[in-house]
Amino acid sequence: MEAELVALASAGAAALVQQMVGEAWEQARGRVTAFLARRSGQDAAVIGEELDEARGELVEAERSGDEEARTEALAEWRGRMRRALRNDPEGAAELRAWLDELEDASAAPRQVVRTHNTISGGTQNGTVIQTGTVGRIDLGGTPTG
Repeated sequence: MEAELVALASAGAAALVQQMVGEAWEQARGRVTAFLARRSGQDAAVIGEELDEARGELVEAERSGDEEARTEALAEWRGRMRRALRNDPEGAAELRAWLDELEDASAAPRQVVRTHNTISGGTQNGTVIQTGTVGRIDLGGTPTG
């Protein structure tokens, strides 16, 4: 049973770290804060602050190219989740449910938009560019007026 809890704690930590740098952070933060607070006896506000601090460090580290930060975050939160599950093995069902929800959300079908364009009017010597959304692009030129 211990090996199963360690594997679950590892999966939970990996999901948490992934959520820290993702768009659904607030939802993940709430779930993990409650999960850890119930099993550690710590104040939920303190855990939430620790999660926010860890997220800030991880986001900054990823911006700066620090590849070790993710490994360190995984180790830290794996240990915390493992201790939480050791304190309350019944919490495994709650952690599994959260992981299942994350998996279901990532497997949800995405909307597919199809576009059909027709080009006419002599484009034999020209360039045609079609795009949906363009983020920041630097073509190496100097900005003009």
